Amino acid sequence: MRPKQWIKNGFVLAPLVFSGEFLRPDAIQSSFLAFSLFCLASSATYIVNDLNDIERDRKHPIKSKTRPLAAGTVSITSALILLGALYILLIGSWFLTPKVVMVLAAYSALNLAYSLYLKHQPVIDIFTIAIGFVLRVYAGAVALAVPLSDWMFVTTLCLALYLAAIKRRQEISQSGTEGRHVLKKYTVELIDRYAEMSAVGALLFYSLFVMTTQPALIITVPVVLFGFFRYWYVVETLDGGESPTDALIADKPLLITILLWVIASAWALWPAGH
Repeated sequence: MRPKQWIKNGFVLAPLVFSGEFLRPDAIQSSFLAFSLFCLASSATYIVNDLNDIERDRKHPIKSKTRPLAAGTVSITSALILLGALYILLIGSWFLTPKVVMVLAAYSALNLAYSLYLKHQPVIDIFTIAIGFVLRVYAGAVALAVPLSDWMFVTTLCLALYLAAIKRRQEISQSGTEGRHVLKKYTVELIDRYAEMSAVGALLFYSLFVMTTQPALIITVPVVLFGFFRYWYVVETLDGGESPTDALIADKPLLITILLWVIASAWALWPAGH
């Protein structure tokens, strides 16, 4: 189920911060319900992916030890039972928040297509990963019944493309092209250009959003810029980035940067009169 990867589902909470609804108990409850359901959906996706890739993962120097199915610590039967239980919980959640479940269904369908076909298609594989992050943010907006702003959409897309490109870059650099068939169609130089373009786009669109829509957030722009610089340092110098989650957990300056951004954003968007 990869609990560490649930950190990615923090994107679901972004609309809670940017909408200024983070002081309302009902909004907090709705956002964290969507976050929890995305944890269930992403866990189911990881199980499907691991079942599909079990033979390939057994040949991977790292995944053969860290993936339970490939390592033999969890049987295929147990994985299928757990997968069924997760889908039952997700279907049952329709009675709690049907609109969020519709987003979860789209996310699950996209990731099923990714596991079976899209991850073997160059460029499409990176965009599929990125769209998964956009759907997380959209689910957070749906949970609060607030619109997903154009700025948040394009900024999230660029940021996710950056993280996905770096992931592919590090897979090639650290494990070669044997771990994934699609890696044979990339080069480190090409991926670097993708990552640079996406990083510039994320910074540009975020800054434009701040200056045109939420000027109070200008204090967060240097924090975001530092975060990109630090992440690239982790990638180039410390060989992180194949797993963005592991890079975040392992690097304290990066983790502190994320926390500072959350605190600064909440302070800047704190509703008047509270």
